[in-house]
Amino acid sequence: MIYSENDAMQFIAENDVKFIRLAFCDIYGNQKNISIMPSELKRAFKEGISFDASAVAGFGDEVRSDLFLFPDPSTLALLPWRPSHGRVVRFFCDIKRPDGTLFELSSRLILKKAVRYAAEHGFKIIFGAECEFYLFKCDEEGNPTNIPLDNAGYMDVSPLDKGENVRREICLTLEEMGITPEASHHEEGPGQNEIDFKYGDPLVSADNVTTFKWVVRTIAARNGLYATFDPKPLKDQSGNGFHINMTPKRINGNTTDGEFFSFMAGVLDRIAEITAFLNPTESSYLRLGEKKAPKYITWSEQNRSQLIRIPASSSEHRRIELRSPDCMANHYLAYALLIYAGMEGILNKKVPPAPVDINLYKADKSITDKLPKLPSSLSEAVELACCSEFINKVLPARVAQAYKQLFHKE
Repeated sequence: MIYSENDAMQFIAENDVKFIRLAFCDIYGNQKNISIMPSELKRAFKEGISFDASAVAGFGDEVRSDLFLFPDPSTLALLPWRPSHGRVVRFFCDIKRPDGTLFELSSRLILKKAVRYAAEHGFKIIFGAECEFYLFKCDEEGNPTNIPLDNAGYMDVSPLDKGENVRREICLTLEEMGITPEASHHEEGPGQNEIDFKYGDPLVSADNVTTFKWVVRTIAARNGLYATFDPKPLKDQSGNGFHINMTPKRINGNTTDGEFFSFMAGVLDRIAEITAFLNPTESSYLRLGEKKAPKYITWSEQNRSQLIRIPASSSEHRRIELRSPDCMANHYLAYALLIYAGMEGILNKKVPPAPVDINLYKADKSITDKLPKLPSSLSEAVELACCSEFINKVLPARVAQAYKQLFHKE
């Protein structure tokens, strides 16, 4: 159900809601929130709830640091793990300055602008996510260890797969919050799991991934476990990926093959420049190039050794699967950048390079040495982003600067 302000107020009054969490993300995609009482919701819708922007990573300094959260009523969701009496709900929020103007560094706003840009040119881009995470045991004091929950492998079943019940609880919790997972299974690494989501509107998809990460960590903790989305938590095992599936759709009419492949060509052309946003940690680059994570800027049908693969499916469900991102990305920014890159491809009628129909993990160096590569380190990726005319055109300048500052801190 899509709630209006009046619907949300009525829902809260009729469902014994006692606490309301107003959620947003910092520039790096970390979720933040503030709790208010139901009596404050009407004011929040009308005037916003203030917070200190200088205390939020990437949002600014102490000068003019007041910002205001305005809840988006369509994002209302109950938190099923909270008490059934005195319930708790969550809204994602728009962020505004004291004069009422929208805050330009809000990740949701940046994605909304990208969606609007695509629509102005007659397209909507739909997204689906495949999210991987590890489950580790905790010690007697509840601190995380480096011991995986199990030693199961890809799509194993219980009793080898000890994460089965945790994944089930995660999926049922998400369903209660209005999010329907498409599939879940054990992944290749010990204690590694994957949950996939259906295609949807970019903003809804990004909101859902934010919710998903929160639910995973919460349910893991309730089961005495530690969940991590770190791209490479175990040195010699598979890394955690965030495979992004996307399809350009004409708003009126059918997408042509040329438009589909031009969108992909745009992503391939800009991928090196946007990698800092898709893979924003040092650990990200330990994952790339190993255990089915890509290293080269290539594509192919079905081939899982490529950066982009076109999975086998009917033409109606054809999609572009980008395999390099990881879950440490700010997915709002990731989706926005992919929309802009893909639309650049469509508008300029870009043509992708020839597919590389070989297994790149087993290919001879005489072949791979000639292929363009993804950045090999965070510093390289950040420098490419900071020097990119494309990034400077589609993102506020302070966003790229914030990522450069993050690198210098590490």
